[in-house]
Amino acid sequence: MCGIAGLCNWKGDIQKNINQMNDRMIHRGPDGGGSFIESDCSVALGHRRLSIIDLSPNGAQPMTSHSGRFVIAFNGEIYNHRQIRERLIKEHKVKEFRGSSDTEVLLELFETYGVKEGISMCKGMFAIALYDRQEKTISLLRDRVGEKPLYYGWVNNSFVFASDIGCIAALDGFNNEINKKVLPIYFIHGYIPAPYSVYQNIFKLEPGTILTIKKPYQDFSIETYWSMKEIAGQGEKNQFKGSEEEATKELERLLKEAIKGQMVADVPVGAFLSSGIDSTTVVALMQSLSSQPVRSFTIGVEDPKYNEAKVAEQIAKHLGTKHTELYITRQDALAVIPKLSYIFGEPFADSSQIPTYLVSKMTKEHVTVSLSGDAGDELFCGYTSYNSIDRIWGKMKSIPYPVRKLASSLILNVPIKKSKVVNVKAGLLGAKGPAELYEISNEEEPLAKQICLDKQMLPFKYTEYREGYLKETRHNIMLMDLLMYHPDDILVKVDRAGMAVSLESRIPMLDKDVVEFAWTLPLEYKYQDGITKKVLRNILYQYVPKKIMDLPKRGFSIPISKWLKEPELREWAESLIDRKTLEGQGILDADVVGNIWDDYIKNGQWRIQIWYILMFQQWMCSRKIWSKER
Repeated sequence: MCGIAGLCNWKGDIQKNINQMNDRMIHRGPDGGGSFIESDCSVALGHRRLSIIDLSPNGAQPMTSHSGRFVIAFNGEIYNHRQIRERLIKEHKVKEFRGSSDTEVLLELFETYGVKEGISMCKGMFAIALYDRQEKTISLLRDRVGEKPLYYGWVNNSFVFASDIGCIAALDGFNNEINKKVLPIYFIHGYIPAPYSVYQNIFKLEPGTILTIKKPYQDFSIETYWSMKEIAGQGEKNQFKGSEEEATKELERLLKEAIKGQMVADVPVGAFLSSGIDSTTVVALMQSLSSQPVRSFTIGVEDPKYNEAKVAEQIAKHLGTKHTELYITRQDALAVIPKLSYIFGEPFADSSQIPTYLVSKMTKEHVTVSLSGDAGDELFCGYTSYNSIDRIWGKMKSIPYPVRKLASSLILNVPIKKSKVVNVKAGLLGAKGPAELYEISNEEEPLAKQICLDKQMLPFKYTEYREGYLKETRHNIMLMDLLMYHPDDILVKVDRAGMAVSLESRIPMLDKDVVEFAWTLPLEYKYQDGITKKVLRNILYQYVPKKIMDLPKRGFSIPISKWLKEPELREWAESLIDRKTLEGQGILDADVVGNIWDDYIKNGQWRIQIWYILMFQQWMCSRKIWSKER
């Protein structure tokens, strides 16, 4: 796990600026740093290293291939690098390797098979910059699902890229304006979806794609080497034909294989453990593969409504792990909040970012790598929203769309006072299909679209999703989440929170073979008679008693709506949304923001947009400090 950066045709001191980019992401790689600058100063690559595989100088980057043709800056892990290494030697493509790093294997793989064919052989998480000195070409590659970040774009007419958007903002003369048209999406969802970023002319590389740019580094092309959408479609057309028992056995085999590969490291490895099905399955399978007690880590809060630690402790005791837990308080949250803007680099407002950071910080005191159970909900139909959408659509789909649309419009526009529930139901009634129904359900707070002064909104993945792409309603919604919510919220949270404390997080359920197999499973193997994640439960109940796992899940969250009313956090919040401050910035509607806050303080009406607004304002204030430091 590391951080990468790069500059092409930089008009200024290229060494100074690549150093500044490296310095901005030192938390991503505290074990070492380096840079490569082409002799004509047309290209610079930067790298910060968190040593996981091959701790020796042989793993240092940027790294040059044996022939001298390619230079690489690589962030991530290639879990099957040993098999690829053996293949290259067996095929006489490489006589011997200098060290044992996966970086060196990647270089020789690309030189032998080319970029697209080479990356298709890899299983792992990665963001890669590969410079071909012969062709004067740079290739940027991002992993299939989006575990590792990669930003790119233009600063002062120079092409730039980095793992952390803060690295780009740290460049001399950076003055890219805020992308106001993406903010309405942010205030609906709490994050900015790829390919957009908070800045104009700076973008996120989409998962499963390769960007290629060639000297004079003015135009680039992007191609897809792996598509979640295509994999889902292929899986539906080629469904698994075996029984549920056979599906369970095959999934267990694939998960064990993925976990075994992800437990390999030259540093200590552990796992996050909540009271949920997903993380418990991962820890249970880890323990089954280990002769020693696995290290497991849980975070808790005193409020029983949010606390998962008690159940996690029972699970750890049953499995025999070496368990560590930490209870967090409002003071712990208070200490983290000022760091969030720097950690995430752009507005990001999933409030579980706070406990994720704190559990990562605790975990880093004991291990350098931690496995997590993320993606189980999206792959195996775990969220209640999937079933809600299916139920609602089942009730309304028989009514012709023109009739529903007319009824929706009449109810929404009738000039009488209506409850929020009536407005929400009227909005849902106007959906063309389940995909639009899901999109509308995510936008049920009408004030979300009123927060920005500029109401224009860019198209994004939910609005562009084609109705009926998959036959099953639930599968369509799961796919929509795997295209946007999971990579742009969950994976961003896990990566940035972990990297803030130099902890590498690995996610076995996002293994290529696991993902592809999951999409071949019939819906009834995932959801049946009200039981979610059916095949995962079948695996887990072999290791942990059902009576423990059937206890209510609390969710990985904190009582932020309660804490914000207490003096210290309330004072912090009100300083950020001061009317003069908002009017001076000219981005948010001070009246709307004021009404939302007053409704919360005076009437107890909590809206998640309150946290979205505060995280945006914290970012706005923090970026002024970063500019002064530069």
